[in-house]
Amino acid sequence: MTSLRNLFAALTVVGFVGVGAALHQPPTAAFAGPNLTDTSIPDVAERVVDSVVNISTQSATAGPAAADPFFTDPDSPYYGMQPSTRNQMSKGSGVVVTAGGRILTNAHVVKGASQITVSLHDGTDFDAKVLGIDPKADLAVLQLEGKVPTLRPLVFGDSTALRLGEVVLAVGDPFGVGKSVTMGIVSAKGRGSMGIEQYEDFIQTDAAINPGNSGGALVNLRGELIGINTAIASPNGGYAGIGFAIPSNMARPIMDMLVKDGRVSRGYLGVSIATVTTALAAEHKLGAQRGAVIAGVQEGGPAEKAGLIAGDVVTAINGTPIRTSDVLSNTIAMFKPGTTIDLEVARQQAGKVVVIKAKLTEQPEDAVVPTMQRQQRRTRTP
Repeated sequence: MTSLRNLFAALTVVGFVGVGAALHQPPTAAFAGPNLTDTSIPDVAERVVDSVVNISTQSATAGPAAADPFFTDPDSPYYGMQPSTRNQMSKGSGVVVTAGGRILTNAHVVKGASQITVSLHDGTDFDAKVLGIDPKADLAVLQLEGKVPTLRPLVFGDSTALRLGEVVLAVGDPFGVGKSVTMGIVSAKGRGSMGIEQYEDFIQTDAAINPGNSGGALVNLRGELIGINTAIASPNGGYAGIGFAIPSNMARPIMDMLVKDGRVSRGYLGVSIATVTTALAAEHKLGAQRGAVIAGVQEGGPAEKAGLIAGDVVTAINGTPIRTSDVLSNTIAMFKPGTTIDLEVARQQAGKVVVIKAKLTEQPEDAVVPTMQRQQRRTRTP
């Protein structure tokens, strides 16, 4: 790979734009935030709570369970023996998305599970199978097995229409205590570089999210699904008022691809990138004060074939402004492999913005996009 000398050392976010599972659903018409005087929070809570399920999993892990009497009791015939595997149990949440029993949840809730049990609102248990899983965006789709009753799915809302300060409800099964609803506001949108997943475009909320909430619903006061609760930021692993949800406009197209193909197909540009800062632009005499700077270009990749070089600053794609490296990743993710896109690039040598056409290829399965780590502890909420 060719690279801009000394630029790598200055970058805090570098990764091959493979690129990303944001795969946003085209936005629908925006709407103003709900008027609380016209909205009954209890009505919304009672309407959506039955559309969120509890998920229990079992997975085989190496070694005996802690303090297992079968292997630690001196009077047991198995005392001192080391079984090759043991069952590990965990709990999470999921969202009903079809009347026929399709469930959307987090990948980390079900990844590696040998058995998945879904409990409905009335306490009925069903086995479930995985239709598709996407660890890079932390999403999975399940299908209930057997004679499934007609369920009440949540309607997908438009997460791009969310406003800062808008009231939202988080629904899930924290700590296994049972179905719970918490309330908060939208604290921020478009959170990336959290170091939680490879591809991030989180809704941040102060609605209480705790272990067990993973895979549960974040809904607006229309009762629409606008996010899948995924993680928290905390100095000690407990609730601290900062929770993250995968936006619905990211989750829905990924869900559709998992159902259709069992996998997510991502575009691949083949560059390492970072967000342009004023200091970075001045130090390296970049061609723009905002955008995503290309630090390196993969040899033989789509970017090199298109003529992109280290030091180029991508300021727009197909006319859509690019202000950060995360936005670049998420915007490219809208396009299928094989799509040709127009990159508006501020080039040092040219001293002007040029338009470069690049044809995306498919991201390799083992492609990894490193993300910046922050000091606060960020943990998924299993």
